[in-house]
This record gives sequence, C-alpha cells and structure tokens, in this order.
Amino acid sequence: MKVLITGATGLIGSELVDLLLKNGIEVHYLSTSKSKLVSQSNYKGFYWNPNSGEIDLDAFEEVETIIHLAGASVSKRWTPSYKEEIINSRILSTRLLYQSLSKKQNVVKQIVSASAIGIYPDSLDKVYHEEDTEVDNSFLGEVVYKWENEVSAFERLGLKVAKIRIGLVLAKDGGALKEMMKPIKLGVGSPFGSGKQYQSWIHASDLVAIFYFVIQNKLEGVFNGVSPYPVTNSVLTKTIATTLGKPCFLPNVPKFIMKLILGEMHELLFASQNVSAIKLLNKGFQFKYASLEKALQNLLK
Repeated sequence: MKVLITGATGLIGSELVDLLLKNGIEVHYLSTSKSKLVSQSNYKGFYWNPNSGEIDLDAFEEVETIIHLAGASVSKRWTPSYKEEIINSRILSTRLLYQSLSKKQNVVKQIVSASAIGIYPDSLDKVYHEEDTEVDNSFLGEVVYKWENEVSAFERLGLKVAKIRIGLVLAKDGGALKEMMKPIKLGVGSPFGSGKQYQSWIHASDLVAIFYFVIQNKLEGVFNGVSPYPVTNSVLTKTIATTLGKPCFLPNVPKFIMKLILGEMHELLFASQNVSAIKLLNKGFQFKYASLEKALQNLLK
C-alpha cells in the first residue's frame, strides 16, 4: 500500500509517517519546502505550492490513500491577514489535490482529512456526536465548516472520504501541552476563566493510531479524534501540575486578561466542547491513553 501525506513534517504528520513506515506502508509526501524533500525507497517527497497552484503530479503514482493534514497553525495571533492564511491554507491545498486527481489518471480510493472539534458550538452541558450539524458561530467554526465542505468534493470522484475532527492534542515535543506547562513549571499555573469549560483532548499517539485505523479499515464519514474521557480546563490544569509535582493554587485567569494578550485567539482557551468518541469505540478502535493521568504520565515522566 502507498499513501500520500500532506503536512508530513508537522507535529502529527511526522509521528504518522513513523507509524506507517513501521507497518510496511510506503509514503509519498508533499512539501512546500524544497529543502525538506528526500527520496528513499519507501519515503519520497514531492514539491507543491497551493498558493500558486504548483504540484508535482508524480506524487500520486500508485497512491491508494491520501492523508491530508496541511493547514496553517491556529495557535498564532489571529490578525486579519493571518485569519485569511488559516482559511486559504486549508481551502487552496484541498482544492489543488482535487484538481490534480481530476486531471491525472490515478488509483486513489480514499482521502482522510484532518478537521477540528472547533466546528461544535461552545456549550457547558451538551455532549457532541458526529451527527450534530449545528456549527459554532465563531471564526474556528467557519474555518472547519469551509474546510470540511471542500473535502466533501472528493466524493464526486468516487473516493471514500473520512474527516477526523481533532481535539486538543497532547504531545511531547510541541503543541498545546508545551505551552500549558510553561506557567505551571514556574509555579504560576491556574485554570482559565471559570475552569468549567470542557476540553476534549487526545494523546498524539492515539490520534496517529486513529488515522491508521481509518485507512486500514477503509472507513468513511466523520470521526471525533478525541479521548473517551474529556475533562474540564480546571481538571486538565491541575492534573498537569500534579504530574509535574508543582503547586496550582493561584486564582483563575480572567477571560478579559487573555483577550487583551491573545486577541480573538483567546477563544481557543475558553470554548467548551464535550465531544464523544463512541463512534470510534463502536468501530473497534482501542485507545492506548484513554485517561488523562495515563497520557500525562507517558508524556511528562
């Protein structure tokens, strides 16, 4: 089996590449950086530039599955120009893949795209499932809605289409956990706002395993890429502190302060989405790090 990955050198992409190669799957990947292109027998890079519509069509040779992870990080201040980049990086890259498959003969049967739980409305009491169609009235809700619509176009080419709505990713070498740990390590960590907002999180290894599970079982449709046990922001903050052996007794950080510091991006810290993983569990997926304590012990110890 041969897989083509976009965003292969990112936090999730690099871990996914390792898992695929270990399981004997050949990997082609697309990169906007020519210096990141390597050519090995089972791992080969190809250049593309979604902004200019450039792509090396040889990337699709013998590829059966595309895993689409490319997109500008949302964890950066949302200036008007950067908000445009967040949307365009997802829309233009998806569209270029679609156009390429439309004009080049290929054997692609499935596309599995990253998505995000940011599509679900902010709520302290609702539990969200994949069938919920209401979209959050926020910038992130708009981004995910447009992104998923673009990915759905591949159904017109007869492909199986799967979308993984990713929660808060906990990883060793970057992402949200690294940032959350900084004040906690200094002994000044505390929950945000009321601390009651739900954070549907996932260990990076489990997330990568979900992508592998979906391509192995040729699944289609929407899947929530989250642990079965979401926690409140207060529990998350205090569990990180406990795992690191640090105190966590300061007053909660008021919302207006984070809004002053982060601007509109503060929504990432205060939105509440209690998201269910039952659909994946019913398909037979097994989480290695279902509990927060186990996940943090693995990542921080």
